[in-house]
Amino acid sequence: MSDEVRLTPKGRATRQRIIEAAADLIFERGVARTSIEDVRKAAGVSGSQMTHYFTDKRSLIRAVIAWQADTVVELHRQPALDELATFDALYLWAEINVQRQLEAHCAGGCRFGSLAGELAEHDGDTRTDLARGFERWEELFRHGLHTMRDRGDLRADADPDELALGLLTALQGGMLMTQTKRDVAPLVAVLNGMLAHVRSFATDEAIRTADTHITVASAPAA
Repeated sequence: MSDEVRLTPKGRATRQRIIEAAADLIFERGVARTSIEDVRKAAGVSGSQMTHYFTDKRSLIRAVIAWQADTVVELHRQPALDELATFDALYLWAEINVQRQLEAHCAGGCRFGSLAGELAEHDGDTRTDLARGFERWEELFRHGLHTMRDRGDLRADADPDELALGLLTALQGGMLMTQTKRDVAPLVAVLNGMLAHVRSFATDEAIRTADTHITVASAPAA
């Protein structure tokens, strides 16, 4: 039984508050510039509470990785995205991601991707945690694309596993370029290209040849 399962409801809430405070600070400052003391103050807990829930910074970071992975999965399970199992759902997913970057003025990038960029070479266990998180994310696309192929929306020669990996990789690369250039154009371009590739396997001629592009609202004022 994990330590988290053994916690009381109040204990789980405190632990969660610490993790969320750590996640926010890490997103803003990076792992290296976020100390245990910074997290303790942001979460409003005592030093003894910090050490009770997390023995060291490494254990806290691994908890943040797990929580961020859970958050990504839950966001993709929202009903509007229809299990990523339709062309409309895939375009809506892309538009949501572009719109979020606009609202953030292209700062920060992907929360999970940023962790991976900073920690992938940290140690083997941490890299494994990150890889597992991406695998869970990728599985959501694989499930949706397999559903589309089984339903007959995609041709039999479509490879849902390859397309799923392509979608997630396009998102991560596009996010990084958008963060660096402070412009959503790279993200829009790569997602439009990858979605057009997915659509090229459509069994419906109208869908396959449609001139479809991601549409987003204007960015809010800074």
